[in-house]
Amino acid sequence: MTLMTPPPLDQEEDEMVVPHSDLAPNGPQPMEVVPAEAVNAVDTQTVDDPPSARFTWTIENFTRLNTKKLYSEIFLVGGYKWRVLIFPKGNNVEHLSMYLDVADSATLPYGWSRYAQFSLAVINQLTNKFTVRKDTQHQFNARESDWGFTSFMPLGELYDPSRGYLVNDTVVVEADVAVRKVVDYWSHDSKKETGYVGLKNQGATCYMNSLLQTLYHIPYFRKAVYHMPTTENDMPSGSIPLALQSLFYKLQYSDTSVATKELTKSFGWDTYDSFMQHDVQELNRVLCEKLEDKMKGTVVEGTIQQLFEGHHMNYIECINVDYKSTRKESFYDLQLDVKGCRDVYASFDKYVEVERLEGDNKYHAEQYGLQEARKGVLFIDFPPVLQLQLKRFEYDFMRDTMVKINDRYEFPLQLDLDIENGKYLSPDADRSVRNLYTLHSVLVHSGGVHGGHYYAYIRPTLSDQWFKFDDERVTKEDIKRALEEQYGGEEELPQTNPGFNNSPFKFTKYSNAYMLVYIRDSDKEKIICNVDEKDIAEHLRIRLKKEQEEKEQKRKEKAEAHLYTIIKVARDEDLIEQIGRDIYFDLVDHDKVRSFRIQKQMPFNLFKEEVAKELGVPVQCQRFWLWAKRQNHTYRPNRPLTPQEEAQSVGQLREVSNKANNAELKLFLEVEPGQDLRPIPPPIKSKEDILLFFKHYDPLKEELRYVGRLLVKGNGKPLEILTKLNELAGFSPDEEVELFEEIKFEPNVMCERIDKKLTFRGSQLEDGDIICFQKSPQVESSEQCRYPDVPSFLEYVHNRQVVRFRSLEKPKEDEFCLELSKLHNYDDVVERVAHHLGLDDPSKIRLTAHNCYSQQPKPQPIKYRGVEHLSDMLVHYNQTSDILYYEVLDIPLPELQGLKTLKVAFHHSTKDEVVIHTIRLPKQSTVGDVINDLKTKVELSHPNAELRLLEVFYHKIYKIFPLNEKIENINDQYWTLRAEEIPEEEKNLGPHDRLIHVYHFMKDTAQNQVQVQNFGEPFFLVIREGETLAEVKVRIQKKLQVPDEEFSKWKFAFLSLGRPDYLQDSDIVSNRFQRRDVYGAWEQYLGLEHSDNAPKRSYAANQNRHTFEKPVRIYN
Repeated sequence: MTLMTPPPLDQEEDEMVVPHSDLAPNGPQPMEVVPAEAVNAVDTQTVDDPPSARFTWTIENFTRLNTKKLYSEIFLVGGYKWRVLIFPKGNNVEHLSMYLDVADSATLPYGWSRYAQFSLAVINQLTNKFTVRKDTQHQFNARESDWGFTSFMPLGELYDPSRGYLVNDTVVVEADVAVRKVVDYWSHDSKKETGYVGLKNQGATCYMNSLLQTLYHIPYFRKAVYHMPTTENDMPSGSIPLALQSLFYKLQYSDTSVATKELTKSFGWDTYDSFMQHDVQELNRVLCEKLEDKMKGTVVEGTIQQLFEGHHMNYIECINVDYKSTRKESFYDLQLDVKGCRDVYASFDKYVEVERLEGDNKYHAEQYGLQEARKGVLFIDFPPVLQLQLKRFEYDFMRDTMVKINDRYEFPLQLDLDIENGKYLSPDADRSVRNLYTLHSVLVHSGGVHGGHYYAYIRPTLSDQWFKFDDERVTKEDIKRALEEQYGGEEELPQTNPGFNNSPFKFTKYSNAYMLVYIRDSDKEKIICNVDEKDIAEHLRIRLKKEQEEKEQKRKEKAEAHLYTIIKVARDEDLIEQIGRDIYFDLVDHDKVRSFRIQKQMPFNLFKEEVAKELGVPVQCQRFWLWAKRQNHTYRPNRPLTPQEEAQSVGQLREVSNKANNAELKLFLEVEPGQDLRPIPPPIKSKEDILLFFKHYDPLKEELRYVGRLLVKGNGKPLEILTKLNELAGFSPDEEVELFEEIKFEPNVMCERIDKKLTFRGSQLEDGDIICFQKSPQVESSEQCRYPDVPSFLEYVHNRQVVRFRSLEKPKEDEFCLELSKLHNYDDVVERVAHHLGLDDPSKIRLTAHNCYSQQPKPQPIKYRGVEHLSDMLVHYNQTSDILYYEVLDIPLPELQGLKTLKVAFHHSTKDEVVIHTIRLPKQSTVGDVINDLKTKVELSHPNAELRLLEVFYHKIYKIFPLNEKIENINDQYWTLRAEEIPEEEKNLGPHDRLIHVYHFMKDTAQNQVQVQNFGEPFFLVIREGETLAEVKVRIQKKLQVPDEEFSKWKFAFLSLGRPDYLQDSDIVSNRFQRRDVYGAWEQYLGLEHSDNAPKRSYAANQNRHTFEKPVRIYN
């Protein structure tokens, strides 16, 4: 393998070094490693340009590798250790997977980060131009220490020796790496350096942060938000205006970065939503619409329109007759083409480009019939704030996927939309308005189509100083960084040693502008206005100042935390309050007891004075016990503090008590009440004395409560304290009681009966132990109690689980709750649900578990008796939920599980109707069985009609199912299964006849970008040898029963891979179609172009499930 590194620019002689031996991986090698040749060292300090290098990895015996993944030898670039990682058989895909990996990520210091642009290649050893090379860029860190391509190239191509990638069982991989300097992210103080603060990223919300910063820095907009009426009773998380006011106030007055959680909550986004990357322009529109709506009827009504709304006129003008049709439309932003345009002006030229409607594409003018015409768009007026969305993402029909356009695209600092005598303006535009604009902000997307990072370059006052707003971080930037570097295109790294390596490193620039905001010069004074405290409602100022002060106090406490210890003091009062209500096991929840924040140097004796003052217990009456965590995971008072320990400082004492170094000291304060219930000094505790805690259980009320504690002698017996226990519980002195020791409760409950005649030591009781007691159960009464004794009650409490049940049809709403036990088996759970629903047969209940991450039902239901216990139903990876979804089936679940259920849409041959049938058959059935079953349910045109089953997806036919295909693997969740009669003409195909696909389509010319959209019902048609389009049209019109007038407007095209090639009436249709049936026939079809007038059918609703990302929704 060879490693080539360009030398420093100012170094005259090449210095020869060999890589350190510790770079070679230890242990057995998975391949033969050629030692690195002499390489040039890079002194990273002296090179201004990013250090870059090419690394070549020759992998021999490639087909004999039997490892899932394989690392290259380590190589150095930019002072960092790297290696290439490949999955020779694919990382769970049918492609070679290949990544660049930070070789020493496991040993790097906390918070490390490095940035690299790189390309990975598999060399074609026969013809270099067929080398597969892909480039990208990434900020590497501990969470993402490798980055690359899961689907690098198909395994079929890689392993085919004739293709040239695998020669003599050897594959050659190449990596070009350029390392960029990463600024220390955390030490930068944005407010101090720039006067501005950033926004925290909450999941994948940087697209929102860049937009919010842009809107905030339009002062007129910020002022309008401040003036929206809100009241002190509003909650920010429930009110978009208040949440936005709060956010803007903090951006204006806070010293540190600001969180957006309140705002996204006010949108009605749950956390799952905010982690889903959305499109910034979608968010922009939805947010502006929401604000526009909330501003109605207030003093700021109409602000959004005044700032952002412009108007254009769509026109169609006939050439040969005097007829013109116009339509005025408003816009808040303009979508401009990037592809094929060198700059913003070229995009505007394309936007207003005139399209000629002629030939088959003539315009139907009302009284003049079909006419040649000109169609286009002109602008009536532009808004003061012009938002330009650059179409960096578009659909690639050849590759059937969304792609990002990284082409170079320039945008000016000053944009003149009046150029060339106002060529973009309509005749009725107001020419007295000067449409000269200045660039205010540039929103940038860095990355690929499936995600990436967003940030913004803004100059808030339109001065020459630009700022970069990148989530939490704000930095000053020069104009070149904000403008030219965001044009996109390719970047070539300078050749520093041309003789060594002749091909230059070229990297696509993945960071480029995708949204521009311009402000009109004549409106500059109005928009870049002054916004100060008087613009902010008083209740908002007070609320936010208080919030700031609390935050400051917390920050101060955090900063000084190392000087303080938190002491948590539990007392009998806490045990009485909590046991039987909040807790049942152990003694106390320490988070709910009295806590003191005490300086570590304070002597403990001084702290006791503070306790005396706060709790009214004189110092001489206080005895403090340390708590200890026992091996069985219980937490109990362990021993009293010694006088020597009480003389120490609080800080020293914490270290004694707490090996797990957290900043808290937990104590139990023992207070002995005297005759008048006032505290008296505690009795002296000898070695013989044991401190025991007592809980009383009442089986009739199913109630457990704390009744007190006693110091007992180790050699004493429980018999001797029974009178005292009865007194604590409020019983008569001679009441018969049973005693149990609460030993532990994790992972299961251990609670054992105590022999009253044995000594306490004999029963192995020690300080901090808990005794639960109850009246001795009477035989007749114990039958009426669900939990007659302490162990059965504690077992019940430990396993008790309240489950929220939701109907699978309404997965967001809790319908009812049931108290169940974690130990309930499958049958117990469905029986309880059936009983609640008043259902006789529990086997008709089907349950589905909850996905804690997506907050939705899991895709697959729980199988009949498929889990052992309720606890198994509620667990999702390492999280536990309390939600289950149910549905009521029409047949028992065990029976249903043996069946396959398919939804089949039956298309009647003569009636224009579709009926959905649910077919249930045993899983081993075939498509033929489905058709036979369907025949008994549908109305056929004649008794001997034959049916077929098709797979239809997005208005295309992808498959005719063979009759012998098993139904078990057919999926009707994502596409529609359609059944129809086979037309007679198809049964008697001649040798030259051809069965072709016919689909409806229309051209979607969104901003002059032609895209084909299919709609309606696709169908098959027999094409005879030599038949012209005119003849075929007659048959299509008859088949679809389209009226003449409408049919005359239809156009016919041959489509291949989404490109229409229009046909003339005289064309021979069969000549266009391949004779043999090929896989992918659905991509070649006869297209019928016309408008979609059909009412939407509801059954198609599942056709786009799981296909596109969720649209942004703001629910409030």
